[in-house]
Amino acid sequence: MRAFRTILLMLAAVFMAVRPVYAQSILRDAETEAWLNRLAAPIAEAAGLDPRNLEMVLINNPSLNAFVAGGQRIYIHSGTILQADTANEIQGIVAHEMGHIAGGHSVRFGEGFKAATGISILSLLAAGAAIAMGAGEAGVGLLGLGQRASVGTFLAFSRQQESRTDQAGARFLETAGISGRGSIEFFKKIQNLEYRYAIPQDNDYTRTHPLSGDRISTLQALYEASPYWDAPTDPRIEADFQRVKAKLFGFVEDPSRTLREFPPSDTSAPARVARAYAYHKGAYPDQSAAEADALLAINPDDPYILELKGQVLLESGRPDEAVGPLERAVELAPDQPLIATLLGH
Repeated sequence: MRAFRTILLMLAAVFMAVRPVYAQSILRDAETEAWLNRLAAPIAEAAGLDPRNLEMVLINNPSLNAFVAGGQRIYIHSGTILQADTANEIQGIVAHEMGHIAGGHSVRFGEGFKAATGISILSLLAAGAAIAMGAGEAGVGLLGLGQRASVGTFLAFSRQQESRTDQAGARFLETAGISGRGSIEFFKKIQNLEYRYAIPQDNDYTRTHPLSGDRISTLQALYEASPYWDAPTDPRIEADFQRVKAKLFGFVEDPSRTLREFPPSDTSAPARVARAYAYHKGAYPDQSAAEADALLAINPDDPYILELKGQVLLESGRPDEAVGPLERAVELAPDQPLIATLLGH
């Protein structure tokens, strides 16, 4: 019974490892979600998917990660946005996750799980028979070998899926006319993180993904052969990424750190958005609203800055003053339910 319980715990751990979303909190922001959807749309079309059926979800987690957990829904950790340097890096991540969706990997997960479970059950039966015949040590040995074989089978299945997904993502980027430079750069970030944590780089038998160095080498050849290797990123996508990233930084980080990263001498749009959130979190609503007003002086019809100003006023106990900017934001962005909900509140 102790051995059987061990197998059940092992299989439960594997099952929970691929369903991490249930233990996470979701960050909602109209501008960020609109940007993610706009960035993902051409990649989804290249994958043969309807962008309208795709959902991009931002998870409040500082680690580098993105995953698919069923359906056409891609989850991206906030740390992935914050540690990316360019929008092109996020495009590479989305293309990879799109490969999982197009390949039906969430559905096919059962294939790898079934094979691993079969090995575990067979080893359990063999071990039980050996123990019943008086060969206790042999039975324990068979059980241990079976467990290792079971885990190894599942990990090999996972690595195979990831390799195919890497190649699918490369195809989708090329079809969409997007450079793969960002994808390579992000894989290098992952590799550097593995070096920092002393994760072995000489074999992949205990990994769910292929070795990062092997992935980089394989993808480098694919991407450099693409006619879009040197293609620039859409300037609007890049500019909006920098603002979304700064907004996220201001929202999740301590205000003092935000103000060090984006000092008042920096008058760029991303810096003003970050400081607006830092001042708001630090209970300085007037300074926060002033940063929003400086941006509205340049573009008075920016619905997301109007939303920001309305949020600051509302949450600072000034709802009457918040109504005007929020009504204007809803008028300019009628397809954004989060802004309408804030106004309704």
